[in-house]
This record gives sequence, structure tokens and C-alpha cells, in this order.
Amino acid sequence: MTSLAQTAYKAALEWYVDNGVDEALGDMSVDRTKITPPNVTSILHNLKPEKEGSSTSSVMQELRGPSPQAAQDQTPLGASDARAESVKLAQEASTLEELREAIAEFEGISLKKTATNLVFCDGNPKAPVMLIGEAPGADEDRLGKPFVGQSGQLLDKIFKCIGLDRAEEDPAKSIYISNILNWRPPGNRTPAPGEVEASLPFIERHIQLVQPKVLVFCGGVSAKALLGRTDGISRMRKLWHGYLPQTPELKSGSEIIPAIATYHPAYLLRTPSQKKAVWADMLMIQQKLKETGIV
Repeated sequence: MTSLAQTAYKAALEWYVDNGVDEALGDMSVDRTKITPPNVTSILHNLKPEKEGSSTSSVMQELRGPSPQAAQDQTPLGASDARAESVKLAQEASTLEELREAIAEFEGISLKKTATNLVFCDGNPKAPVMLIGEAPGADEDRLGKPFVGQSGQLLDKIFKCIGLDRAEEDPAKSIYISNILNWRPPGNRTPAPGEVEASLPFIERHIQLVQPKVLVFCGGVSAKALLGRTDGISRMRKLWHGYLPQTPELKSGSEIIPAIATYHPAYLLRTPSQKKAVWADMLMIQQKLKETGIV
């Protein structure tokens, strides 16, 4: 095989992996447009012994497939129904484990069908600082943890500079991490508005259960969604915001939490010149923790 062919095959495989295709079902591709449809009469005359007592109508139903009602039950939820269902499931979750199970069972987001693993959290849930990113990438999807790829390694270095480490057992020195979306978008694309809308009640309930002292919104998607803003990340950073849930059903009894927005580490890998800006944000976080007597 020539090096050119090897390069082409490698690029094709990488494209499949980036789009969520991680399993081969056969050695040869199948052209299903050329498959001959079953002969119903032949099938009826050649029923297996256990089917001999079956009525023609029941056999025909089997050949036709699921009933319209069953097919409807398998249809993905519409946007409004998905939102209502995620709100309901989020409200019912009283522990982090229950919330994780609710997200795993939720059928209102199609990303679940293309992702490998649910990505829920990492770090210490008793930490005073909770960081929320946008969505899992390929490494996160493979390992089932947020921020574990190159951007995650950079994130760890950034927070270690202000004395915080997700692996620390001491809550005061640790950090807790999650994402707006718990499933990886194919090809690491930007989350669609509908996906964010359906997922928002889950992350807002996540925040309520953890009760952090400080919130860090990493990237424009999480900052806009959780603050209910349309401004770009450049305008929202450098300022402290008061966070409250955007979901009306979750606002009752919630207390305002200081929140700051900063650039996503994946953006810093592409634009190293902005590392200075993120360092300024980290100093603001460190100062806020000192003011509140946490460190």
C-alpha cells in the first residue's frame, strides 16, 4: 500500500471517529437498495411450527412492524416536550446520583445516540469552585470525564497556579467540573440552541445540588446559557455576575452565586495570546475566595 493510500485511509478513519462512528458491523458494505423485499405469501406458507397457531392478522402485524402508537413512542421528543421532560426529571433528582441517572434515561436529546459515554462530572463535589464548560470532546467521550484532553491538561495547569486541583481531597483546595451538555456533539461541533435548551435544567439542578460558593463559566456557550445573556464572552469576562437559574421552575429557594466567565482552554490552545486575560480572571477568582474566607 502506498503512503498516499495509507494517508487517505487514516484520514477517512479519523473522520468516522470524529462523527461518532466507532463500530464496524461487517467486513463488506451493504447496498440495501438492492435487497429484495420479502414475499409475504411465501412467508405465510412457510411459517415455523411455533407460528402455526398464529392468526394471519397477527403474523401480518409482525411483518408490518410496530404499531403507529409504538412507533410514536420511539420517536424523539419535540423541543417543547423535551424541555418539559428535562425540567421534570431535574426537579425530581434529590442527589447527584439520581441526577446522573435522570440524564442517562432522558430521551429528549439525540446526541445520546451518537455518543459513547455520558460525561457527568469530575473533581470534588464539596469544592467551593464549580467550573462549567460547554460539551465533551473526543477524549472526554471516550473516558466519560470532562476536560481530560489537551484543553483539560491546560485547564489543570491554570487552576494549579491559584492553588486549586481537581484531584485534591481537601475541598478547599479542589475544584468541581461539569458541562452544559453531557453528551458529545459529533465532530466536536458547537452545541445547537435546542440541545442547550433541553440540557439547561439538568446543569442548573446540578448547581443546586453541589451549592458551590463560586461559579466559573468556561466558554461562551455556558456563559450565555447560564447567565441568560447574548453578549460575547469578551464582554462578559472581567466582571462578576450574580447567577440564578434561568429555568423558572428551579428558581424558588435559589440563592445568588457569584459567577465569572472566562475563555475556554481549547480557545487558548488556538489563541495563546489570550492566556494573559485568563490569568487575570484566575486572580479575580483567587481574590473572591480570599474575600469569602475560603482560602
